Amino acid sequence: MTTAQIHALLEDRYARYDQPAFIAPDPISLPHRFSARADVEISGLFAALLAWGKRSIILNKVTELLRRMDDAPHAFIVGHQDDDLRRLERFCHRTFCDTDLLYFVHWLRWYYQQHDSLEDAFLQGSNQRERLINFHNLFFSLPDAPGRTRKHVATPARNSACKRVNMYLRWMVRRDPQGVDFGLWTRLSPADLICPLDVHVERVARRLGLLTRKQPDWQAATELTDALRQFDPRDPVKYDFALFGLGIDEKW
Repeated sequence: MTTAQIHALLEDRYARYDQPAFIAPDPISLPHRFSARADVEISGLFAALLAWGKRSIILNKVTELLRRMDDAPHAFIVGHQDDDLRRLERFCHRTFCDTDLLYFVHWLRWYYQQHDSLEDAFLQGSNQRERLINFHNLFFSLPDAPGRTRKHVATPARNSACKRVNMYLRWMVRRDPQGVDFGLWTRLSPADLICPLDVHVERVARRLGLLTRKQPDWQAATELTDALRQFDPRDPVKYDFALFGLGIDEKW
């Protein structure tokens, strides 16, 4: 395919898949249950960072987690008593279990005692790589951070593609006319976002010649994003919808 044909295909599928119908079966539906900013941020963080495996299972597990927080995640985070934490015991999704969850709650409480929005945690750095490294370091800056929990918040410092963190940032930052992504955060630019590199996106990107790097790592994610910027430099990750839809719905 020519560059023009690829661009036309991506624009067509972006228009097809960036629709309200995308929300219900996707983990992004979980923060869409809330209207308060902090509830969207917190539920979105859990939905994104626990988004591995079948989407139906992700939805069920994060729904269970939010129910344990009385479906009021910000109020639970900032107002819980020690006895309330017993509700979180024995929660587990894949390798994310209650030890990890309790640290997430502990960190979020510490954080929201000082800040109104999680956006502040992603602002330190001159580029997206630095911002994600600094977020990871901040997240594990408390003295009781369990070593086992670090694998649940990816960082470019370990050359991870940071798929789930990048997906979370897409949700929070993109100003989406169709209302799928939230666009809650205004101090980060959609132009700086990195495309979430999951297996479907990676496969389609390779087929279209948008990705040549063999390892699905940070360099691959930035290579793909740079390729997408030639089609829309102000909002390159909008094509995540197109690549994902081509992969999961059309089986490219």
